[in-house]
Amino acid sequence: MKDLYQFFDDDSSTYTYLLTDADSKEAVIIDPVDQHLNLYMTLLAEQDLKLRLVLETHAHADHITSAGALCSLTGARAATPLHCKITAAEIQLADGQTLTFGRQQVIQALHTPGHTAGAMSYFWNGRLFTGDSLLINGCGRTDFQNGDAGTLYDSITQRLFSYPDETVVYPCHDYDGNTSSTIGHEKRNNKRIAGKSRAEFISMMDALDLPPPKMIDKAIPANMKLGLNIRHAAGI
Repeated sequence: MKDLYQFFDDDSSTYTYLLTDADSKEAVIIDPVDQHLNLYMTLLAEQDLKLRLVLETHAHADHITSAGALCSLTGARAATPLHCKITAAEIQLADGQTLTFGRQQVIQALHTPGHTAGAMSYFWNGRLFTGDSLLINGCGRTDFQNGDAGTLYDSITQRLFSYPDETVVYPCHDYDGNTSSTIGHEKRNNKRIAGKSRAEFISMMDALDLPPPKMIDKAIPANMKLGLNIRHAAGI
């Protein structure tokens, strides 16, 4: 059994990650997508895994989460960033807080705001799950949900780039077929951040003028409730 499974949603270019502990058969999922609920449940059953935690990196604007449905079906607990104010989650994560599962598996929560005010990354076994804060050769936008370009620059350069160069980066999105990167690669090659001053980064981000995500009006209200809806309540 692998210790990490990666799923991809074509509609929103979203990555979801399933972390496992072979000894205990316990698992954690990060950023699950609504329409792939059956896929996750099937893999959990096939591998005889017990889902313990469902983590969100932030309240997503481009897809609806299946966090609530997964918790309802498996008995897992939802853990979300404190500053995202997703009050439906049992665990409100503060910066530096740790979560455990399996036998001595430890996940550290890192507050990395900027894409949104509450955005978090997670560090586990030499891997960083960076949400939308740090993408492969890019970063998340900063023009809604109390985002701030200067704050994102600080989160990337001071928090995420403080990890060793060999640390593997797993983002929440990719639009070019990349599946992972490393901190060293992003320091040297990230088109939005490498070699740029804080002022240059802010100027570039402020000039992006991106259209709003097509699902923002539906996704954010749903995700503030962990994506729970009538379809899930009906078990469909």
